[in-house]
Amino acid sequence: MSANDPIAAFRIEAGELLEAVERALLDLTGDTGNRALIDEVFRGLHTLKGSGSMFGFEALAGFTHHCETAFDRVRKGLAVATPALIGVVLSARDHMQALIDAGETLDPALEAAGAAILADLAGAVSETTDAVAEPACERGWTIAFALPPGALVNGTNPLPLLDELRALGQARITALTDPLPPFETMDPAECHLGWQVELIGDVSREAIEDVFIFVIDDMTLTIEPIDSADSDDALAAELDGGTARTTASRAAPAQESVRVQASRLDELMNRVGELVIAQSRLDLIAAGNGPIDTTTLRAVSEDIQRLSAELRDTTMALRMMPLGNLFGRFRRLVHDLALETGKTIELHCEGEATEVDKTVIERLADPMIHLFRNSCDHGLESEAERIAAGKPAAGRITLSARQAGGEVLVAIHDDGRGIDRDRVRAKAEAQGLINPGAILTDQALMQLIFAPGFSTAAAITNLSGRGVGMDVVKRSIEALRGTITIDSTPGAGTTITLHLPLTLAIIECMLVRVGNGRYAIPLSVVEECLELPAAEIGGAARRNFLDVRGSLVPYLRLRDSFATTHPADLFQKVVIVGQGEARVGLVIDQIIGNAQTVIKSLSRFHAGIGAFSGATILGDGTVALILDVPSLIAQAQDAQAGLGDQIGEAA
Repeated sequence: MSANDPIAAFRIEAGELLEAVERALLDLTGDTGNRALIDEVFRGLHTLKGSGSMFGFEALAGFTHHCETAFDRVRKGLAVATPALIGVVLSARDHMQALIDAGETLDPALEAAGAAILADLAGAVSETTDAVAEPACERGWTIAFALPPGALVNGTNPLPLLDELRALGQARITALTDPLPPFETMDPAECHLGWQVELIGDVSREAIEDVFIFVIDDMTLTIEPIDSADSDDALAAELDGGTARTTASRAAPAQESVRVQASRLDELMNRVGELVIAQSRLDLIAAGNGPIDTTTLRAVSEDIQRLSAELRDTTMALRMMPLGNLFGRFRRLVHDLALETGKTIELHCEGEATEVDKTVIERLADPMIHLFRNSCDHGLESEAERIAAGKPAAGRITLSARQAGGEVLVAIHDDGRGIDRDRVRAKAEAQGLINPGAILTDQALMQLIFAPGFSTAAAITNLSGRGVGMDVVKRSIEALRGTITIDSTPGAGTTITLHLPLTLAIIECMLVRVGNGRYAIPLSVVEECLELPAAEIGGAARRNFLDVRGSLVPYLRLRDSFATTHPADLFQKVVIVGQGEARVGLVIDQIIGNAQTVIKSLSRFHAGIGAFSGATILGDGTVALILDVPSLIAQAQDAQAGLGDQIGEAA
């Protein structure tokens, strides 16, 4: 986003306003009489309307004005914030976002959708006002106001304020030019005018003050009743006849941007400054005519190494965002799913301050939507079923996040019926995914849920049952170099945990050698390193299992997997890697050491190779492939299951 692009800045701030309005509306659903929440919704709509008008989004301003008017009536006690009204305003919030995104292209369908929402809004408001008596109002007012000198520079436009006063009744407006300074000394950036307004109509003092709600603290304002004035008929109700204005906005395509803390930018600049100094020292050494002082050169090299590491960490921190930005989206989703399924659902969030790379957050939204939909539709029972089972009528979904080493764990837990393992196995056997009676670990059985076309739903609904979605979830998470584990207790609920990397750009790796090739293993999955027992060297036993402190761990000979012909080392090593509950050993020739690696994506030609998730360039310019540990674990588990089948057949 360009610093000189006000439209792009407006789009960002408008998105934040809409998110705040949505949060307040969802909170208001459970506490319809909360005055603070009602005021928060009103202020958000009021600000959005004013800002939209200021930046040329006239259709947005016109549409938002009607929603603001509705909540103004709620704020004044003339209407009630019923669930129906809140639901309509939530739909209106989505339409406001569509108007912002549309920019200059306001097609007829979008206008028709806005008109339909306004009709629903008028109906929702009228239903709540039948039993509410109108308070007595004054018949007319004389209003005089002057904005502070710096109002225009700060973005306050007096014209929308005057338009709002006109909307309250019949208004006669006079500019007060007495405060104007001489032309020679006038500062064109300051606001020198004042205004006097004679307002005729059934308007309360509070309604007039609301027009100036965001500038009232800094301005001069007097409101006096008109002693004798002939009052005219009030204007027709705004909600019944209002439609969104369709003046094309001067919108430009939005560009992606990231907001960062100023302290992090200051830290980045400090590191860059130190790096410039170190580079100057290196230039002086390189320009010297005599022999190079290795001691000085080594000191400069160490400084550059330290600064590059600090610069890397600081730059990575700029991309880190709290998961709370993502979690907030699911409150609205759960609200809508509760209405669609007819269930009462409560959402609880934990660990919202946990930070993860911005790209991970962006690519995590869609798969998590699928998981939420399945939890609400399949996982949670109906109220009658829950009460019969001795559970609270309201279902509970807990969304949590925490950091564990070099990864972030995001868990979605529901307290529903749990997963029927017998049903999963029967469905998998019927679809030919596993052989009848195949021996599977509990986690391997659960992973069958992510097979394409797999579904245990008895009936197809609008939410799920077609067998699409969960396989997409798995592919999306694996594309982020993550994995999924499932824990389920019949009658108590299911927990789906996403294991995600902190960042997609730079990771700590263990460099290893297999034959004459070098490979990188993400350090976050490495548990320990062992020496391959003498009985296993040369593949004489071919059991492909190691006894690690009483536990059998399957292992893969990477020399065989990579078909290397280079002579094997005499003393081979085993790197034990783990993902969730699964563990597997990787037999290598040599451990080179640890290194920070910048991940590069594989080409489309190589992307289908399951053993590798990417590549990195080493310090000597050679390329090392990064091992895809989840794929290798799955390969070892398949080999283990195959061995179990052979043993069963032999028996």
